[in-house]
Amino acid sequence: MTENPPRPLVFVLDDDEHVRNALCRVLRSGGYTVQDYGCASAFMQGADLTSAPACLLLDLQLPDFSGIELQRRLDGIVPIVFISAQGGMNTAVEAMKAGATDFLTKPVDAAVLIEVTAGALARAQRLFAQRLHRAEVQRRIDSLTPREREVMALIVRGRLNKLVADELGAAEKTVKIHRARVMEKMKVTSLAELVHLLVASGLDMPGLRP
Repeated sequence: MTENPPRPLVFVLDDDEHVRNALCRVLRSGGYTVQDYGCASAFMQGADLTSAPACLLLDLQLPDFSGIELQRRLDGIVPIVFISAQGGMNTAVEAMKAGATDFLTKPVDAAVLIEVTAGALARAQRLFAQRLHRAEVQRRIDSLTPREREVMALIVRGRLNKLVADELGAAEKTVKIHRARVMEKMKVTSLAELVHLLVASGLDMPGLRP
């Protein structure tokens, strides 16, 4: 039986309790699952950013450090929508250049908030799917022996079995056996499919070598 996908999360981070509660009410009325925090430290300690698709509605001014600084620390792991009463154009431009999904000014219209959050979560769904794919491909790579990784690193570069055997100092028959095991463990049926799998995962090819 296929497991149900994890429910998307919306994190709200604002040190103003009244604003935070208002944002949460709007989002929950729109059917979203919401977790809220009053400072960046609490968010960093308590928020699970990887087990489900998630986005962050982030106040620009926080009591411990700025929203821009938190954005840098998160390094693109979740889409961010900045919400601020004080952010000028320069700050908005800085946030967007650093990868923010949007920048809203308080007070935020409820319909706009729902629309922007939906867009951020759509992006979060894509990021989450990419992470799952990368993790699955890495799991398959981890199941390979050191020699199988060596063989895979060479065949994906177009080396024929004889050339792989010469480079590794092995018999061509042995290379064929390793190659077959690579295909089986990586769950692919052709070299083209293997290359596509690795490219789509975004994994660094040199990292395949033991």
